[in-house]
Amino acid sequence: MSTLLICLFIAMLLPFLAKAPVAYAMAKLGGYDNQHPREQQSKLTGFGARALAGHQNAFESLLVFGMAVLAVIATGDITETAVTLAIVHIVARIMYHILYLIDLSTLRSLSWFVGIGASFCLFWQAV
Repeated sequence: MSTLLICLFIAMLLPFLAKAPVAYAMAKLGGYDNQHPREQQSKLTGFGARALAGHQNAFESLLVFGMAVLAVIATGDITETAVTLAIVHIVARIMYHILYLIDLSTLRSLSWFVGIGASFCLFWQAV
């Protein structure tokens, strides 16, 4: 179970780590506007817009993955397959964000599919 919880913790950190490139892009856009950050973020283009989209998607992914992990833990069906699927999800999500930042859209989409697929398969372990 500890590996599942470690993966869940990493997944919880990913949206906040993904904020760093957004903050960098905002700083390059006339300085970080802490009074109106969302307004400033809406003006981001290129790298900054991709960084923001990746940051937001990390929160979206966390919901599905978190529910899958908690379902597996709640049912007590913690198998090696479940642990492997959790690790696959984390690796896919890290790759997803990197691929988003460097603008490799097809590989990014493939990484997204692997990550979300791993989450749904993980949930299926609890059924």
